[in-house]
Amino acid sequence: MFENIGQFVVKHRKGVFIGYLISVLVAGVIGAGMFGSLKSQGYDDLGSDSAAVDQLLKSDFDTRDASVILVIDTLASIDDPDSVTAANDLLAKVAEEEKIESIVSYWNSGQESLKSFDGNAGLALVYFDKGLDSEQAAATAKNIQDTYDKESAGTRAYVGGIEVLYEAINGQIRDDLKIAEAIAIPLNVLMLLFVFGAAVAAGLPMVVALGSIAGSFFVLFLVTQFTDVSVFALNLITGLGLGLGIDYALLIVNRYREELARTNDVNASVIKTVTTAGRTVFFSGLTVALVLASMILFPQYFLKSFAYAGVSVVLFAVLASLIALPATLALLGHKVDKFKIRRGDLNPKESGAWSSLATAVMKRPILIIVGTVTLLVALASPALDAKFSQVDDRVLPASNPAAIASDQIRDRFESQIPAEVLVPISVSIADVNEYAKTLVADQNVVSAFTSDSFIEGETVSPLPPEQAVAASQAHHRITLYTDVESRNMDAKDLILRLRAIEPPVEGTLIGGQAAIFTDSQAGISDNLPAVLGWLTIATLIMLFLFTGSAILPIKAVILNMLSLGATLGVLVWVFQDGNAMWLVGDFTVTGSLDTSTLVLVAIVAFGLSMDYELFLLSRIKEEHDNGADTTTSVSAGLQKSGRIITAAAVLIAIVFACFMTSGVTSIKMLGLGISFAILLDATVVRGLLVPALMRVAGEWNWWAPKPLRKLHARFGIND
Repeated sequence: MFENIGQFVVKHRKGVFIGYLISVLVAGVIGAGMFGSLKSQGYDDLGSDSAAVDQLLKSDFDTRDASVILVIDTLASIDDPDSVTAANDLLAKVAEEEKIESIVSYWNSGQESLKSFDGNAGLALVYFDKGLDSEQAAATAKNIQDTYDKESAGTRAYVGGIEVLYEAINGQIRDDLKIAEAIAIPLNVLMLLFVFGAAVAAGLPMVVALGSIAGSFFVLFLVTQFTDVSVFALNLITGLGLGLGIDYALLIVNRYREELARTNDVNASVIKTVTTAGRTVFFSGLTVALVLASMILFPQYFLKSFAYAGVSVVLFAVLASLIALPATLALLGHKVDKFKIRRGDLNPKESGAWSSLATAVMKRPILIIVGTVTLLVALASPALDAKFSQVDDRVLPASNPAAIASDQIRDRFESQIPAEVLVPISVSIADVNEYAKTLVADQNVVSAFTSDSFIEGETVSPLPPEQAVAASQAHHRITLYTDVESRNMDAKDLILRLRAIEPPVEGTLIGGQAAIFTDSQAGISDNLPAVLGWLTIATLIMLFLFTGSAILPIKAVILNMLSLGATLGVLVWVFQDGNAMWLVGDFTVTGSLDTSTLVLVAIVAFGLSMDYELFLLSRIKEEHDNGADTTTSVSAGLQKSGRIITAAAVLIAIVFACFMTSGVTSIKMLGLGISFAILLDATVVRGLLVPALMRVAGEWNWWAPKPLRKLHARFGIND
């Protein structure tokens, strides 16, 4: 199979190369159309009870969240005549803006919940015209923020709300991505020149990276025509596209140089490279793609987006590495080493530091195993205290106007995000009120509104007609005001307690932002066993097909779990506990970690770890298949792959580490988590633990029961 691919590429090198360039250009131009369709939401489980409540509130009760929330600080009592005049003048100007449907404020409604605790500020809830698309809503919100978030005429206005927050996060990510690329690309160019040793060879990773990134943009453009895609997927595409371009180009070029030095025949060297290193790239890419595809099992489109993006970028990187890169090498021939940067022979050496390290490790394998496992467990220990939450305004820099406005709302006003309960209309209003009383009895529920009553503690007060909330044709509505934030574990505990209270009838639903967070967390935790099963089974199958061993795949999964535990511990220590800001930059410490980002880091890091596992095992297996014993195979395999693995890890770590310059905390987490995980894996795990464990296992590394050996003989791809 791979030999045939190599022969085809060598024979049609010019046509393949030109066709590839045209495809990249077309895919990039078409794919650029997806940028305006990406969204910054996607953390909610749209199949949950809370999502059903949200939909029913919009369809049956005609309720919706305010698009923009203004905090108007009058710098004195908001009931003073001058304050009233200043606030109304400001709101009159806002109301004249295009695409504004209505404004509900303290000054035109008299709602005490819209008045600050100190009495010096009021809220104005701005509703946009119905039917605005995401781009129009974002532009309108940005205009209001730019125009009115300032001090003027006796007021200081702060502009926040859901649309302002989404636009702030999107804009911050777009700007941060430019900065990260401006840092990562020059650094990687310098590193590539050093690692590849020649200017021409150093440019070859771009052959793979451009194709994988452009192809992924094209796929995401198609996906956005049918479903929602998160803007955060852009970071994964650029990071993985550059990273895998470097990984696979290093492997391919290194093997090409090795074969060229041995045969001095360009065509034969390209074919042999595709047959050997190409096979490794194929298995590696397919394994990484299967790992990333596991995120499709989660209900949140935030995580699904990374499945679409991750699978696309990996498969296009594999395609470019098997087709375009060999065609380029066939065209370059011996010129691959033109414009040398480093002196001396650039061809891989048969012995050196890596074989010496492997030999030293295998002399004391038990000591190395105990020491490295102890280190990994120590790094993982902070994870025992991990607390989970969901992205909110505090992912933005504290100086961002949207974050400042959100702090004003959080610190100075009652919660504006109540829990909502819908009870089937078959229940009498008297029973609804009794049920509401049991809900208010919870320690974190302050009060409740039903269609005819206000309930606070044991007191039930009738509502005047103008304050009553009419029932829909299908449901009564209970609105609960609580004293907990809506996106943390306290909110989750509250919703679970409320749902544990026996409702008056089956079909009663509890929703609101706290319930949305609860259901989102459940959507992750409930599907996590299936995802872990997918990861484990896919990894075991792919590594078995690659090696024919039943032992090596199990070892790889266990080591990956140890490495991920260490990475999680570091993320808890940094982002939950607020340490090492000197390294990652300033951020708001909330005492918790975003669950979705942790899942993303874990799965991407797991996939990249398998990348390096296959790089190492491919050379060890090749040596063993050629007749060497396990100790010699490990030593020679690490010598021939260790430099590639370490260089690739450093280069891809630079790409992701640059994400730590982002002002968005979840992007900082992504950057630190993946860069730390791959560096740890490429050094401690692949350089120490793998050789030590393989030395202890000896020839048992290659054992498989007879039925599996027959299976491998039939389905394993060896050429």
